[in-house]
Amino acid sequence: MQIQYKPKRSWLGTILHVEIIKGLSLTLRKLFSRPVTRQYPEEKPEIRRGFRGQHALVRDPQTGTSKCIGCMRCAVVCPSRCIRIRIHKEPATGNRRIIDCYRIEALRCVYCGYCEEVCPVNAIVLTEVFEYSSNDRPSLFFTMEQLLGNWDRFAAQLQGPVDEYVNPFWRPRGLPEHTLPAPKRLPVSREWSGEEQVVGKNWRRHHRPEQS
Repeated sequence: MQIQYKPKRSWLGTILHVEIIKGLSLTLRKLFSRPVTRQYPEEKPEIRRGFRGQHALVRDPQTGTSKCIGCMRCAVVCPSRCIRIRIHKEPATGNRRIIDCYRIEALRCVYCGYCEEVCPVNAIVLTEVFEYSSNDRPSLFFTMEQLLGNWDRFAAQLQGPVDEYVNPFWRPRGLPEHTLPAPKRLPVSREWSGEEQVVGKNWRRHHRPEQS
C-alpha cells in the first residue's frame, strides 16, 4: 500500500492562507452557477407508479368498505410491527371475519412494501402520495376511516379509472403467475414480473450448451 502525504506548505502559503482563498473562490464560483438541486416545493418531483408513500386501504366499490378480509398476513409480515388489526367472526355469515379495528402507525413504518405484496386481495397499498407531513403524532396513527379517506383522495387524483389502477407491489416480483391468487394476477411490466430476469429456468435456457 502506497501512502501519499500532503506536501508541506511553504512560508508564502502560510502567510497568504492559500487554502482559505481556494475555498472562497470555490464558493464564489458556485454562488453564481446554476443550481443542481430541485427547488422544492416550486418544482415537484416526478413520482412513478410503485412509489411507496402514504398508506391507504382500498375501498371496495361494491360494498363501500375496505377490501380487507382480516387474514392478518400484513400484520404478521410487517418487520416494524406497525400494523394493528382486531377482528371477530360472525356465525350468521359462516364465520366470516369482520374488521373491528385496523390501524397503521406511520411513524414506525419502514415502507418496505411487504404488506402490499402479501395481501391476497390487494386491500392495502402505499400510494404515490408523499406530501403528508404533520405537526402532531396522533394524525399519523391511521385508523381504518383515515386509511379509506387516504384512498379516496388518492383515487380522485388518478389520471384514469380507479379500477384500472395497478400497483406493482400488488404482484410480487419474480413469482410465476400460476402460483398467485386470482386478485394478484395483474398486468405488470416484463421487468417487474421477472420475465426479463435471467434466473432459474431463464438462466438454464440462456446458458444451455448448443447441441451439435
